[in-house]
Amino acid sequence: MGKISKEDMLGLCQDSVVKVISTNIFMARSVTSSRSSLPLWMIALIVFGLLAILGITIGLLVYFLAVENRTYYYQGSFKVVDIPFNSNYERETSLENNRLSKILETRMMDAFESSDIYRQYINSQVITLVPDNNSVTAMIWLVFKASISMKENMKRRIENILRQMLRNHLGSVTTDPNSLQLTEISKVNAEKIINNRCGRRARMSATYDRVKGGSTAQEGEWPWQASLKMNGRHYCGASLISDRYLVTAAHCFKKTKNPKNYTVSFGTRVSPPYMQHYVQKIIIHENYIPGEHHDDVAVILLTEKVLFNNDVHRVCLPEASQIFLPGEGVVVTGWGALFYNGEYPVLLQKAPVKIIDTNTCNAKEAYYGLVQDTMICAGYMEGNVDACQGDSGGPLVYPNSRNIWYLVGIVSWGTDCGKINKPGVYMRVTSYRNWIASKTGI
Repeated sequence: MGKISKEDMLGLCQDSVVKVISTNIFMARSVTSSRSSLPLWMIALIVFGLLAILGITIGLLVYFLAVENRTYYYQGSFKVVDIPFNSNYERETSLENNRLSKILETRMMDAFESSDIYRQYINSQVITLVPDNNSVTAMIWLVFKASISMKENMKRRIENILRQMLRNHLGSVTTDPNSLQLTEISKVNAEKIINNRCGRRARMSATYDRVKGGSTAQEGEWPWQASLKMNGRHYCGASLISDRYLVTAAHCFKKTKNPKNYTVSFGTRVSPPYMQHYVQKIIIHENYIPGEHHDDVAVILLTEKVLFNNDVHRVCLPEASQIFLPGEGVVVTGWGALFYNGEYPVLLQKAPVKIIDTNTCNAKEAYYGLVQDTMICAGYMEGNVDACQGDSGGPLVYPNSRNIWYLVGIVSWGTDCGKINKPGVYMRVTSYRNWIASKTGI
């Protein structure tokens, strides 16, 4: 059977009421013309039935038109003026882009949350910035939830709130209220917009925790996580950085460098493989020496493009100059062993860890000077939570103030898993940002 829309359902309910009323009018006429009238209890039953049907119909109308909420998506733009041209505004990971986007997103959120439609407001984001002569156009994305009866006025109210916000200017930022444009878009197009940007999560959990001492990830929570399989079995992790490229650890290819021996899959289940892709080329850092820890980074080129969706899309690569300070909260994910030499999970695991100062990591009781500047330590000196065997090559990620996720590290080496004074050691992505760009153009 085909699906019946809510509008068709309301029509059917109304038709039913008309038919019942018509039938009972005919019965009433028959009763009047008959010599013997119906008993009072039967008349009362008919009247009760009519009232019940009318009540149900009215209830359905009230529910569908006034109570039930639907999600509405909007795409728009406006201009920020008096800004000298700078191509960095267009780079989605640049300092200029993030600084201006943060200002605009904060003002939009404040404007909607202090308005009379704050209950309907769900989210607003700057998707991209387009620099021009003396101005920057901000492309925005909005989500609201409202009843059907509110839909007509919703777009008008959103425009009024945004226009007022733009008139008030944004601190040191000057905006043009007359440049505002807003269009309602479908859910499919709204998801495409988000999924084509790096580091965004269409689906996310309220908390993130994990690997050795962690917990199971939700669908779409870490959409850039990939499983690198050798001869069909999970061997290492990897991170999706474009629709064809991934980054991983060089030591993942110590057994064989033949691309035909490897496949890549995504999602939260390591088996059966989800969105399986074949490997066309493996690029290992020229200075990597098997058995040693330095320059433990490699790039994978897939034979075909990955089609991004809510559950699979790319992580952001940081700028080479970006700094991640000790104490920052980061997350490591993977299908590695749950403890040293332990069993491997079927579902993706996640764990919150903290960046550890290199000097602390190089202490005599820790790694005694083995951690180089191109590496980054993360975990806890007291142990317990850590990456483990099978997590190699996987991502260590960091959320910025806009909740956009950046690839900070690549799981590389360590002593056992979760051991006291032996946190995980990762390749520092900022140290290899230019190398990655030289191999991928990203």
